Amino acid sequence: MKTVVLIPCYNEEKSIGKVVADFRENMPDAVIYVYDNNSTDKTAQIAEQAGAIVRHEVRQGKGNVIRTMFREIDADCYIMADGDNTYPAEFGPKLQELILSGKADMAIGDRLSSTYFTENKRAFHNFGNRLVRTLINRLFNAHINDIMTGARAFSRDFVKSFAVFSKGFEIETEMTIFALGHNFKIAEIPIEYRDRDRDNPSKLSTYSDGVKVIKTIFTLLRDNKPGAFFGTIGSLFILVGICFFIPIVREFLLTGEVPKYPTLIVLTSLWNIGIVSIFSGMVLSLINKRSREEFERFLNLINLGR
Repeated sequence: MKTVVLIPCYNEEKSIGKVVADFRENMPDAVIYVYDNNSTDKTAQIAEQAGAIVRHEVRQGKGNVIRTMFREIDADCYIMADGDNTYPAEFGPKLQELILSGKADMAIGDRLSSTYFTENKRAFHNFGNRLVRTLINRLFNAHINDIMTGARAFSRDFVKSFAVFSKGFEIETEMTIFALGHNFKIAEIPIEYRDRDRDNPSKLSTYSDGVKVIKTIFTLLRDNKPGAFFGTIGSLFILVGICFFIPIVREFLLTGEVPKYPTLIVLTSLWNIGIVSIFSGMVLSLINKRSREEFERFLNLINLGR
């Protein structure tokens, strides 16, 4: 059973050597790959000296790196970690056991249940993690503690069926929603989180990356649950129309006149939009169901090809 450790990196020369060395110590049988994403420092050289296989991805962004990793590497268990030394390598064997035993297709290293909120000094990041967790759990009826952690493990089925669309740091959110939407087995274990050193600041842009994550959530909600998405929009249009229609009906009953014809025309348009949206959601839900059936057949073909 082959296990690989995948580490996407961009300008992590101050920490990548220790990360690779720690994984070599804790997972001596695993093959460690460091994918350098146009670093301008000595990340690639240090990683290679530490014993990792170094490859390069020229398209900037974590999502682009993971897309290339998943396409190029073939294994039974994939351990993913960041190169900033915020996660201890000891989590690797624990997640590996969940994957190789068949208990999970995606195993998550849960930071938020351990030291994240005390270690992380960026208040808005703490708020963002809570917000994203609440949104996804409510929208997808799930109970996942850490949606955006970079410490994960995957089965071969997950990796070879996961179509990566995100280009940047919203990739972790996309992975989680993909697993939920396609009924993959998910498991979590609490892991220690260590904040980055002051001289090695985060590459995350708090506001722009946060907006991308929220946009990704609603895009994937539209794609995975079109009935709920378009049904909600359609229902809101109809409800707004009814609210404005009630005063018109009341005035008609009192006076026998309908003085607000422009408003009535707009309301009719709102109702039409609402009805079309609801029926569109129903049709897309049927198409989505057929797509899931094809996806299950695809998974069977992956297993037959082993």
